[in-house]
Amino acid sequence: MKRRAFLALPILAAAMPSHAEDGYPGVLPGATLAFPRDHGSHPAFRNEWWYATGWVRTRDGEDLGVQVTFFRNRPRVAEANPSRFAPRQLLFAHAAVAQASHGRLRHDQRASRAMFDLAGADEATTRAWIGDWSFALVGGRYEAKIPARDFDLDLAFESTQPILLQGQGGYSRKGPDPRHASGYYSRPQLAVSGRVVLGDRSREVEGRAWLDHEWSSEVMAENAVGWDWVGINLDDGGALMAFRMRDRDGGVVWAGGARRGADGRTEILAPDAVRFAPGRRWTSPRTGFSYPVEFVVTAGGIDYGLAPLIDDQELDSRISTGVVYWEGAVAASVAGRAIGRGYLELTGYGSTLRI
Repeated sequence: MKRRAFLALPILAAAMPSHAEDGYPGVLPGATLAFPRDHGSHPAFRNEWWYATGWVRTRDGEDLGVQVTFFRNRPRVAEANPSRFAPRQLLFAHAAVAQASHGRLRHDQRASRAMFDLAGADEATTRAWIGDWSFALVGGRYEAKIPARDFDLDLAFESTQPILLQGQGGYSRKGPDPRHASGYYSRPQLAVSGRVVLGDRSREVEGRAWLDHEWSSEVMAENAVGWDWVGINLDDGGALMAFRMRDRDGGVVWAGGARRGADGRTEILAPDAVRFAPGRRWTSPRTGFSYPVEFVVTAGGIDYGLAPLIDDQELDSRISTGVVYWEGAVAASVAGRAIGRGYLELTGYGSTLRI
């Protein structure tokens, strides 16, 4: 199948605007999320993403990590230009498969300005697409269709639990200044089914996934260089999300999270209830960046050990969003006992991230 990239060169300079720019609305305390409206895009805000990650198993028992992310960015350039080619909204997409027997991440990416029917993000519901890549909420389930260069994903994600509002009713603070915040909700414990094609081999898969939908105009404090984030589907039916914003010396600018129990009760974790203790590191042979691929994450008084499916899960997106980061499938344990699986994201380890 012939695949078109839809790469629009002006987006590369505009994708990561500085905090000095203004004219964007803020995510404010007390904001109330409403559904189905907030499943859709929020084009007035600077940045937005729909982020689906999960572990799936093939019929012959092999575990794979899968990841699909669509990003939307409003660069605030040419907004008065009446041309339908003007880059008022930019779309990016990343997709990856982690396979232990392969040893390194398979990944691909797309980028385009929103125009005509080639790329866009629907305001009424979750539907983002770039060419023949798409992620959409269809009839109550999410569908991802990703014909990538050396793999293909055709997956459905069925909800099994209520939406998990992060922070205070979906207002998720990211720093000491309350302006550094996002609108943020998660959908843990999604039941995944579908097909993964690796090379010339198609495999039916089933598993569990996690969806994050987040939008903001100011996420990072000026002294933050990146973040560590983890989302874990617990084997007992519960869920854990934890994050920390880091400064240049590895100190904590802000932290937070949420833990849902098997009984459905949710605890929102304050900054002092979350701690990331890095362990073993891995250095990329391509970029030279060093990442702590193992952690002990303390959340609400419980120590969760995290270990990667494979070390090499670095995603180089310099031809789309312009950043390099580590995003990978991890297994979670407590006191040496396996308790769940999920994804770990590590940004800002090679250079300062600015969004």
